[in-house]
This record gives sequence, C-alpha cells and structure tokens, in this order.
Amino acid sequence: MGNVVIGQSGGPTAVINASLAGAIRCAMDKGIKKIFGMHHGIDGFIKHDLIDMDEYLVDVNDLSLLKRTPAAFLGSCRYKLPKIEGNEDLYESMFEYMDEMDIEYFLYNGGNDSMDTILKLSEYAERTGRNQKFVGIPKTIDNDLAITDHTPGYGSAAKFIGTCVKEMICDNESFAGKDPRIVIVEIMGRNAGWLTAASALARDTDCTGPDLIYLPEVNFNIEDFLARMDKLIKTKKSIVVCVSEGIHLADGTLVCELANENALVDAFGHKHLSGCGYSLFRLVADNFGINPRVVDLSLLQRCATHLASRTDVEEAYSAGYIACETAISGESAKMITLRVPRRVPYNCFYEATNIADIANIEKKMPRSWITKDGTNVTEDFIKYVSPLVIGTLPPYYVGGLPRHMTLRNKRKEIY
Repeated sequence: MGNVVIGQSGGPTAVINASLAGAIRCAMDKGIKKIFGMHHGIDGFIKHDLIDMDEYLVDVNDLSLLKRTPAAFLGSCRYKLPKIEGNEDLYESMFEYMDEMDIEYFLYNGGNDSMDTILKLSEYAERTGRNQKFVGIPKTIDNDLAITDHTPGYGSAAKFIGTCVKEMICDNESFAGKDPRIVIVEIMGRNAGWLTAASALARDTDCTGPDLIYLPEVNFNIEDFLARMDKLIKTKKSIVVCVSEGIHLADGTLVCELANENALVDAFGHKHLSGCGYSLFRLVADNFGINPRVVDLSLLQRCATHLASRTDVEEAYSAGYIACETAISGESAKMITLRVPRRVPYNCFYEATNIADIANIEKKMPRSWITKDGTNVTEDFIKYVSPLVIGTLPPYYVGGLPRHMTLRNKRKEIY
C-alpha cells in the first residue's frame, strides 16, 4: 500500500480543513505509511512542493484543532490543468513524481474546477495503465456541484449569512428618521444564488427578513427594482436588500459592470465580480435622493469558522474520511456525494459518484424555489437549507481569541 497525497484548491470554506482532518484520520486508521499535503494544490504538486504531515499532526488532538482552523491549511491555488492532448509531458512528469514519492492515492478537495483536475488525472492514468487512484472531496460555499444534495462549506456560509443579515436588520430597525434607512447586502454567487438565498434564514418570528432578494437565476430588471424600492420607501423605515454579486440584466450585462466596465478575469476566465451593491447604491441615490449603506460580506462568508455549522463540520469530516477510504479500496475517478433521503428528521449518507458526471457541470437554484416575481425564495428552499445550519463547533480560545493551526508553526509550537 502506497502513500496518500491531499490537496486543497479554489476558495476556502469554514470547514475545508475538517475534510482534510477526515482524510488524514482515515489514512492513519488504514495504516498508510506517509501522508503528504500539496503546498498550494496542484500548482504546488507540479513544482514538487509537498508537505510532510508528520511534522504537524500526530494524534486526534491535532486533528481537532485542524477542524477548527479557517482557510486552506495546506495552501490553495487557482490553477487549471490544461487538456491532456498536447501536454503529455506535463502529465507524464506528474505521474513520474507520484512514482518517485510512492503516491498511490491522490485526493483533491475543491469545487468544479478541482473536480476537472480529478477527471483529467484519472483519464490519463487509465490511458497509460497507471495504478494511482484519484478521488475528489467536494468543497464550495457556492453549493453548485452537480448530483450532490449540497456541498461541505455551504451550510456554514449559509449560517453566517443568515446570522449577519438578521443582525443587520435588527440594527437597521433601531433607528428612526425622516428618510428610511436602506442597507444593500452584496453576497457571493457568480451564476448560482444558493448563498444569497440563505439570507432568507433571517426571516423568523423575531425578524421580518430581507425585503428583497435577487439571485442570478432570474434576470434583474432595473425598472421593476426601482418601482419596488419606491413602494418600500413610502411604507417602511427600514429596508434591507440582499443581492448576489452575479445578478445580470436580460441581455447578460452584469449589474456590477454598470459601475465598473473594466472587469478583470481570473485564471479560469471568470470575470472578477465586484461592485454590484454600489451599482444599486447609485440607482437608489440617483432616483430617490437617499444614500443606502452597502455591505459586502466578501471573504467573511467563507472564513468564519467561529460560526461554522456543526452539521457542516461533521459532514465535511465524513466526506474527507470516505474519500480516502474509497481510494484505498481501489476505486478511482470518483467524487464523494452527499445524499439526503429526508430532511425531517435529517438524514445524510455518502456515495462515490463518477467524476465525469460532476466535473464542469454547474448546479443552480431550482426556479421553483424562487418566488414568481423573482424577488425572494419559497418555503421549499427554507426547508432544504435549514438542517444544514444546525449546531456549532466552538473554537479553542486562547486569550479570548480563537487558536488556529498554521504552516508557520510546527506541532510543538502550536500549543
């Protein structure tokens, strides 16, 4: 039995290290000789930059701290493997390095682009008769991976968003004045509105919830938005609007581009989305003479481990454990998917699903879970998301602040 290598890729989540902890624990339980971490994902692996996990982790106490650590402990990357054709030398060099390091099991924790990495490596292994096994561990706050009911990381982000929006509404309602107080909350979500939809969790007996919710699945209409704002301004003193960063007009123009036409792109060709909230700020200010407050939750949505959902932590850990177990059992070209046969009482189990059915496929919010007017979500969505935010996993506090595990400190220096 060979060694295990684990990588983390893409935007981190509050529970990505819980998946890492689960995979490591499985490797320990199965008697794997050596556990390596890719330093900055596949980019680091190509550069032969590996981390010997023995230098950081010895027992379950270390894994417990790792589960409570935000960001990608191993370091992340946004590197897209090129297609195999024409790049055989690159692939051959990676497999030669696996042979050199006696790596038999390759685990990669990430979202859509990361699953594309698993797909390409497993295809090359099959073409060339290699024995290495490749398994993906799902991760993304965007919740847009195909087939899986939901993705580890989403539940914690949803909990954070629902909590923050609820607290902002409470704050906003505590002021009185001539003009209503308007807050526009910009939330991550390029093409799928799962995160912004979670703002509806704020709606409860003690909170009215957001007044308007706009998702990328529905074309944004400026005239309709202004008409709704006009009605709200005339009837309410506190108005909260939650918007996905990727909302767009019917012609495909991003709302954020109304304020910034010089959008940058990342390594995958995705436009850098920023400024959607300020575009709406301009519309409200210009048409009603009221300056809203714009709140961009930004990185906080994915790094707030102090508010992580316990359900999410446990599922992320299990997904990592089962991914490693799947690879060691001899399966390859798989991703671990979460299946939920019932939500009350909540029950979740795991399957190893063919990676070809998942990679490069984006799962969007069902239109039936968005209200007909496109400005809110239905009760069916609330029933879907509610079990995913249950419970908390308190940090280990030192001096009043959370203690984390980082690559800056070897194990003996952490405690």
